[in-house]
Amino acid sequence: MKRWRRHLSTLLMLGLMLPVLLFIYAPIAWLVLSSISTRAELLAVPPHWIPEHPTLKNYRDILIPGTAVSEVARTFSVTLRNSFIVAGSTTLICLVTGSLAGYALARLRLPFRNALFMGILGVRMVPEISLVVPLYIIAARLALLNKPIVLIITYLSFALPFAIWMLSTFFESVPRELEDAALIDGSSRLGTLFRVVLPVAAPGIVSTALFTFLLAWDEFFFALIFTSTIAAKTVPVAIAEFTGRYAVDITAMMTGGVLAALPPVLLALVFQRYIVSGLSAGAIKG
Repeated sequence: MKRWRRHLSTLLMLGLMLPVLLFIYAPIAWLVLSSISTRAELLAVPPHWIPEHPTLKNYRDILIPGTAVSEVARTFSVTLRNSFIVAGSTTLICLVTGSLAGYALARLRLPFRNALFMGILGVRMVPEISLVVPLYIIAARLALLNKPIVLIITYLSFALPFAIWMLSTFFESVPRELEDAALIDGSSRLGTLFRVVLPVAAPGIVSTALFTFLLAWDEFFFALIFTSTIAAKTVPVAIAEFTGRYAVDITAMMTGGVLAALPPVLLALVFQRYIVSGLSAGAIKG
C-alpha cells in the first residue's frame, strides 16, 4: 500500500512538473529552432515546428560582417562586443569597489552605519526613469553620449548598490575568528580582506559577479536613451531594432536572441556550484 502511495505521489509530481517545464522551455526551444530556420518556414501556414531544411546561414549573416542584408544584422557583432565591454567593465568595477565598501559595512564600526547602508539600498530602489533626464544632461555636457563609457557610468548607478548589498551580506557570514587570527598574526585589515575573507567568500563573490553581469548585459532603457550610433549600442538595443517600421527581420531577431542568451547561460553553467553555495550562505546568514 505504501509503495502504491509513493508511486502515486511520484506520478502526481511529474504531472504537475511537466506543464511547468513545458511553459519554461517551450519558448527557448522555439527560439533555437527559429534561429536555424529559413524565413519561408517561419512564415509558412501551418507553421513548421521542426525545420525541414535547418541552416546556419542566420548565424553566419550576424557574426560575419558584410554578409547580411539588413544594416542591423551586419553590425550585430559590433553590438555584441560593446555589450561584453560594458557588462564586463561594470562587473569588474562593482566587484572591486563593492568588496571594499561591503567589507567596511560588514566589519568596521562606522558612524551612522545603518543609515549609510539604508541610503545605499535606497539608491538601488530609485526608478530608472527618474534618473534618465539628469544623467542625460550631465552626459551631454561632458560629451559622453554614444560612447561605451556613458553606459558603464550609468549602469553603476544601480549595479554598484546591488553589489555592495550582496557582498556585505556574504562578508557577514564569514566567521570573525578567521579574521581575528590573521590580525593577531600581524596581517593588516586590508591584507586580511584579500588573504582570508575574499577566498572564503568566493562563492558569494561569484554569485554577485554573475548577477551584476546579468543586470548590465540585459539593461535596455539606458542603452536606448544614451546611444544612437553603432559605436556604443548594445545587444538589447540591436535586437529591438530588428523590428522596423514596415517589416520585421524575424530570423535575425531569433538568432540574435540565441546569441544574447548564450553568455549568461554559459556563465551560470560554469559557476553553478559557486552560485548555489553562495546563495545558500547568504540565506543561512539572513
